[in-house]
Amino acid sequence: MKKHLYIYGSMILLFIVYNQFFQIQDDRINTIVNILFASFLFLYIAFMAIIAIRKMKNSSKK
Repeated sequence: MKKHLYIYGSMILLFIVYNQFFQIQDDRINTIVNILFASFLFLYIAFMAIIAIRKMKNSSKK
């Protein structure tokens, strides 16, 4: 699970760095990129939650 948290932390760091330094000049495209990036971050949170639930479910069976 630590590996997933490190990946998630690095994705958040990339999101912050992109918004501070590498924004696209066109506001529409920049908004689309931000929405896609944020959607991917939320998808990864859901993925980590599924993994955590499966681990808890498997540990209760033992």
